[in-house]
Amino acid sequence: MDSGLVRKAEKAKDYAVQPDRVKFTRYDAEFRGDNGDHTISYEAGRWDCSCEFFAGHGTCSHTMAMQMMFEGMVSKDPVASA
Repeated sequence: MDSGLVRKAEKAKDYAVQPDRVKFTRYDAEFRGDNGDHTISYEAGRWDCSCEFFAGHGTCSHTMAMQMMFEGMVSKDPVASA
């Protein structure tokens, strides 16, 4: 393995333990909930979920779980998409 690649791998390991270096601006995912699969997204500080609860409340357990997983990498306040 060339020395440049070795240094990059070492730097990557250092970065991986510093999640404060990352801020998500856009994210899409499929979330496997207890009552079915849902599409969730995050863009420009706004969350969205395809579940019925989110449609009526602007937040849901799926988006809250993602906020917990990505704490410090996305906005803490759940905001419905406009």
